[in-house]
Amino acid sequence: MPLVRYRKVVILGHRSVGKTSLAHQFVKGEFLECYDPTVENAYSKIVTLGKDEFHLHLVDTAGQDEYSILPYSFIVGIHGYVLVYSVTSLHSFHIIENLYQKLHQGHGKTQLPVVLVGNKADLSSDREVQAVQGKKLAESWGATFMESSAREHQLTQSIFTRVIQEIARVENSYEQDHRCCLM
Repeated sequence: MPLVRYRKVVILGHRSVGKTSLAHQFVKGEFLECYDPTVENAYSKIVTLGKDEFHLHLVDTAGQDEYSILPYSFIVGIHGYVLVYSVTSLHSFHIIENLYQKLHQGHGKTQLPVVLVGNKADLSSDREVQAVQGKKLAESWGATFMESSAREHQLTQSIFTRVIQEIARVENSYEQDHRCCLM
């Protein structure tokens, strides 16, 4: 029987970028047509990657803006982050840059396990943020970039699988950088 590992992931982004839709689509396999602003929700799902099982606990947050103060609970005990913006909103993209800086300062680490998601890719006619912009931002953070559509179920499974892989990658690189050496 495989060891089940617990991973807590926070989903952050500006309001109405599709954070809840991504989480709901991932866990329940359905798209929510009506918009109901989130205060904070939690979702759980067991994810199998190879021989390993992960109990993934998702914290779906209320929409943040440039003045939001990130609660301590979004820093302590969190394994990884999914940062979401809408490809139809340049403002939401700028909010994500600000949120990442706050997370980085709060953690004090050089690497954070982050997946940057440009959501609402199905609305390409209203696009304000090009994929190359998201990719460039993610590269500057050392993070993974993906575009998705919760409505069309594009990559919703892959986003949360990838955040588990990012957590492992960052944890492994941290352990390698801080090994003891006896002389």
